[in-house]
Amino acid sequence: MSGINDLDLKDFVTKTMTDVFDTMLSMKIEQIDGGAEGIDDGSQIVGSVGFAGKVMGNVNILVTSDFARLMTAEMLGMETEEIESEEEVFDVIGELCNMVGGDIKSRLCDSGFTCELSIPSVTRGNDLKIESMGWDRYECFGFKYQENTALVQVYIKTAE
Repeated sequence: MSGINDLDLKDFVTKTMTDVFDTMLSMKIEQIDGGAEGIDDGSQIVGSVGFAGKVMGNVNILVTSDFARLMTAEMLGMETEEIESEEEVFDVIGELCNMVGGDIKSRLCDSGFTCELSIPSVTRGNDLKIESMGWDRYECFGFKYQENTALVQVYIKTAE
């Protein structure tokens, strides 16, 4: 079994994000370089899912509140003005994070790093900053849909 530094996380995340956005949201996203700089300041939503087993880690998806509302409308077949509650937005972001995290978990397991997935959590805030501390590997990938950006952060370390 190779180490976690040998995993092609960029390929894992890019395939997962493009498939999930295409299938579930009918959105054609593209991976962009320089995504690690962040997204526009202001109201943001982050969905997070953890995994534990031979490897431990987190997958975070960070988007603006406006992009989260657009994704919610697409997934639910609605117009953005029809979204009635923040709970609908949180449910969609949580489900998106669960799908992306689940696919990454599956790819980790296929690479010999068996692990289990946690339930997703979703947080809203302004100018969110998530720091990587104590992980063996951290990567951040940016994706674009029209003028919207989504960041995917992956934190991994081997179990002790």
